[in-house]
Amino acid sequence: MTRRDAPATEEGWYALHDFRRIDWDAWRDAPDRERDRALSEGVEFLRAREDLSDADQGGSAVFSLTGHEADLMLLHLRPETEQLDRIERAFEQTALAGFTERADSYVSVTEISGYVTEELADGIENIDDDGTRNYMLQRLYPSIPDAEHVCFYPMDKRRGPEYNWYDLPFDERADLIAGHGDIGREYAGKVTQIITGSMGFDDHEWGVTLFADDPTEFKQLLADMRFDPSSSRYAEFGRFRFGRRFDPERLPELLAGESLPAYGSGETETPTPDAETGESAPDETDEAAAGSESESGGESSGRPESGEPPHDAATT
Repeated sequence: MTRRDAPATEEGWYALHDFRRIDWDAWRDAPDRERDRALSEGVEFLRAREDLSDADQGGSAVFSLTGHEADLMLLHLRPETEQLDRIERAFEQTALAGFTERADSYVSVTEISGYVTEELADGIENIDDDGTRNYMLQRLYPSIPDAEHVCFYPMDKRRGPEYNWYDLPFDERADLIAGHGDIGREYAGKVTQIITGSMGFDDHEWGVTLFADDPTEFKQLLADMRFDPSSSRYAEFGRFRFGRRFDPERLPELLAGESLPAYGSGETETPTPDAETGESAPDETDEAAAGSESESGGESSGRPESGEPPHDAATT
């Protein structure tokens, strides 16, 4: 049997998807002072991660998940694995961690493959076309989009007796990837992706994180791609997670079961009159949220927003 060539790959930032479940019984039974401390330390931790107080590059975001498996997803991108390890341990030191348990996690690294251009084998710095080189850099060092909704799932390429991705010649794999990308480009401006490789890091081969303001775009995009041979013959999918991004300062509203405005909207509630002066006192939480709308970890990365549509859910 012929041994097939693996595509060249380039890796960027390491990624941690940290899924947390709230212990609602413990939260309801806790004294107010314990809940207040947990909220204060939780907001401080999440805000510090989004502001990249622990690193010069990367990004972080927090999402409220819908469904029974987890309540929160903390997404972290960092240049070094040690930084992700430190983030995990730092969270466990907060009072908020005492009211959560880890439901799941996913470890991976952003990557780009030689299916885009075989010049990658010589290194990104040696790619002649500026557009191709910049596209690759945006994939390796992505900004976390400000979109309201997120969809995450792991996936593999099939290795079955009839359809085996890894037995296909390189050119055939490249053609399938290109056709898959044509579908993704139809969703430009609607859905943005971060693709991470996880061979040797986790149970699946890739992690796919999609971002969109309209959540039905996820369904439409994935339905279109399921009919493409790259997916219908060669893709296998893990568990899907869906949620909404929220500002760290909105954590108290989240745990109180209150409605959350769209991420970064700056929407505030009517200020409560001051008991002594009768004047409207500013809400500290709303001020902090409004003042940090443009301070997401993604924008601090120094990379421009890619705006790239999903090209493929797996690139190797």
